Amino acid sequence: MLFLAKLAFKNLFRSKSRTIVSVVAVAFAVMVVVFARGLIEGMIASVSADHIYYHSGHIRIVDAEYQKRERLLTLKYPVDGFAGRGLEEMTAALENLEDIEMVIPRLKFAATVSTGEELVAMSGWGVVPEQELNFTDLEDYLVEGRMVTAGQREVVMGTALLKKINCRVGDKVTILFNTAFDSLRGITFRIVGRVESGLKLLNELIFFLPLDQTQRLLDMEDQVTELLLVTPDKKLIPEVLPKVKALLAEQGEDRYLALSYRETSDLIPLMDLSAAIYNFIYIFLVLLSCVVVVNTMIMIVKERTKEIGMMAALGLEKKDILQLFVIEGAIMGVLGSLCGAVAGHLINSYLAGVGFDYGEALSGISSELIFNTMIYPVSSIHDSIFSFALGVIIVTMACLIPARKAAGLEPSEAMREG
Repeated sequence: MLFLAKLAFKNLFRSKSRTIVSVVAVAFAVMVVVFARGLIEGMIASVSADHIYYHSGHIRIVDAEYQKRERLLTLKYPVDGFAGRGLEEMTAALENLEDIEMVIPRLKFAATVSTGEELVAMSGWGVVPEQELNFTDLEDYLVEGRMVTAGQREVVMGTALLKKINCRVGDKVTILFNTAFDSLRGITFRIVGRVESGLKLLNELIFFLPLDQTQRLLDMEDQVTELLLVTPDKKLIPEVLPKVKALLAEQGEDRYLALSYRETSDLIPLMDLSAAIYNFIYIFLVLLSCVVVVNTMIMIVKERTKEIGMMAALGLEKKDILQLFVIEGAIMGVLGSLCGAVAGHLINSYLAGVGFDYGEALSGISSELIFNTMIYPVSSIHDSIFSFALGVIIVTMACLIPARKAAGLEPSEAMREG
């Protein structure tokens, strides 16, 4: 085998240009595979993280009727504890469950601001400031001012939303909204912070204010529209979710739904399906590059027909001839796959820092869709190794076609043909 490997390696340099073209073709295909896997994984990770931060947590508890009417931001179906006894008891019981790190309350409501020329619709989120900063990446998007403070009539708004209402940080703004009793109320708040993000939801639609003030102004003392549960790792959700449901059942609370983050998103399962489909596309890309390698090997076999006949006549068995040409193809596969995997990894390492801005491409999407326009590919050694192995295996298997043809040549016929 060592003799065949040395001979195969030597034979590759007999036609350097064809060998280089074949190696480059494989390298390019493997590089694209590494890049595409990193991009898809980065997109899925970004969408999942943003959905968890700004919609569902790892597990979301809402009233079943609220779930059906959520787009209306109704206040008629709140989460108000077990049997309406308030949130403190319910929050404590949930926090006592194993692998629950945080219980985050949010109170969402519809609101408008008049600019004198039009009414600008928006969504208010009453939050506990410290919890939001600890759980989400909101602090990274606070480009001016600060987060709201509990007990104060303050708001934080997105850059695009501030532009719509002709305000800036430090200004006061009067916001109109309906309370839980459907009475119209207008309250003046001071704008203390500005958010700028690739998420249109944060930029254009919502504003944050302290939860205690929100509950008082909406006549919803000790009530929220949802509770978000946070685990140490989203992989623990299948274990934690049944415990949460069991707790709600023990308390006789059939009006509440406990949903994992995947159950509250149509986009995440779709992207997971896309990732699975892309696995077949990766194989197809490498197979395309194999056309060049196989063509090179067929030409080599054609040119070395007489030589193959002589080797067979001198006692080299058919299996040895088969191995010789498979090893030649495998060497090209290894060289090309190694170069492609390294190049793809370096590209992803760079792009993981600077990212892709899909702002123009996604300019028409709804601001309610949680999709960040900045995508950062994942730079992963695992992806590089996978792509390298994929390239080597497929190229080597493809080379069996010309190798079998070479091994099948009869010595006398091969020598006459040569």
